[in-house]
Amino acid sequence: MSQHPGFHSLHDETTRICPVEGDLPAWLTGSLVRNGPGAFSFPGGSAVDHWFDGLAMVHRFTFDPAGGGGSGNGDRIHYRNRFLETDTYRAAREGTFDGGFATGETTLRSRLAGFFCDSYDNTNIVVERVGDAYLALTETPRHVAVDPATLSTLGPVEYEGDCPTGHLSCAHLRRDPATGTLVNVDTAFGRTSRYHVYATTGVGERRHVGTVPTEKPAYMHSFALTPRYVVLTEFPLRVNPLRFFRPGRQAPFIEQFEWEPDRGTRFVVVERSSGEVVADPVTDPVFGFHHVNAFEQAGGTELVVDLETVPDATAVDSLYLEGLRAGEFDAIAGRLERFTVDLGDVTGRGRYGAGGATVSREALSADGIGLPTVSPERWCRRHRYVYAMQLDRPVTEWARGVTKLDLRTGDAATFDRGGDYFGEPVFVPAPEGAAEDDGVVLTVVLDAAADVSRLLVLDGATFEERARVTLPHAIPFDFHGRYFPEVRARRDGE
Repeated sequence: MSQHPGFHSLHDETTRICPVEGDLPAWLTGSLVRNGPGAFSFPGGSAVDHWFDGLAMVHRFTFDPAGGGGSGNGDRIHYRNRFLETDTYRAAREGTFDGGFATGETTLRSRLAGFFCDSYDNTNIVVERVGDAYLALTETPRHVAVDPATLSTLGPVEYEGDCPTGHLSCAHLRRDPATGTLVNVDTAFGRTSRYHVYATTGVGERRHVGTVPTEKPAYMHSFALTPRYVVLTEFPLRVNPLRFFRPGRQAPFIEQFEWEPDRGTRFVVVERSSGEVVADPVTDPVFGFHHVNAFEQAGGTELVVDLETVPDATAVDSLYLEGLRAGEFDAIAGRLERFTVDLGDVTGRGRYGAGGATVSREALSADGIGLPTVSPERWCRRHRYVYAMQLDRPVTEWARGVTKLDLRTGDAATFDRGGDYFGEPVFVPAPEGAAEDDGVVLTVVLDAAADVSRLLVLDGATFEERARVTLPHAIPFDFHGRYFPEVRARRDGE
């Protein structure tokens, strides 16, 4: 059986100035930086087993409208891609790679060294700006600094201050747009494990927000943030930390976690000002990777959390490369759901689990979605539009289009031209835009027959194509991108 083209290994690193078909808006002069797996097999014959373990490769698309006028005559992008030169990358190149998120049995010694001492550094999830630095992130506290202009690897970054840290981190920081503060959650394993919530405005600067003890830590890829609260969604995919200390060889890291549906899904609400848990209601068991957005309503007594959900944790197993390359995508299609946490008696806050809090659940879309996003202008605020990969149910193919969901009307617009397989859509708001959807949507598509990828620029309001750029090669399916308006093109070339 032929392998799916989205899960090939790309070993070429290139710099190219690519012409634009169509026209770019004059204000689109920053850069889209995407991160994800670039290679799954390496010289010497070693390879990884899981999509999440591919070697991190960063792609930068810098927009250069002709003369700044967006006329369509001479518009171009400066494209560049490079591997992150991490310890994991060097080990893979040297044939000594011995395991990651879901690859390879490991011994106690390597388990401790890989995750608890020298954190795993294959930071292939996203690149985020923290202060003046651009950091590639994954689910460990070891970040990797990247030069956004050259994509050269500047080296590992680890926090060394007094703020409590952990052995794992959420891969997605959350930014409060009102203050610019970034928030994240570390998980520390121990006899009593803990979630440490912290805030930061720059590398090496952390403020402890609060700590939540837990008997068996849950796998959390992301969390939710509102102006006053941090919401930890404890899915019932849990681990007993003592498993990591068993002698002899063990299953890969993620396989140490067990699905325990009887626990349900707990929403732990931490007040940002005091660090106290003010509510922890439980609902039915569900699993998910990505929190889309969250906001407060009813005078701050209700928290609305939009989540991409799947019924259970089989989604993790479904992302092993053997099945993906065979075209088995049944478990990857999520659906958009809204969870509303009623904090109950506000006078009961400050007492763990007090106040009679409840959580309700509502489906926002019956269709399959993947990697949903909203406008960064709506982070921590009520949003109307959600953009996502569209996955038909039952899932027989990778995303054949992207969708724009209007949560106010229930309507959905779909775009499915320009290639065969679509990646995450990233909304970029127009600087002077009046409406929430005034801007553009950026998505990378794979043309299997031509063996190339394209960057499509869609109009945010009409959801029609405005421009496209054909790249010099096909990019393997990646994970997440960020648009940085401050990272500009060099008109004298790369």
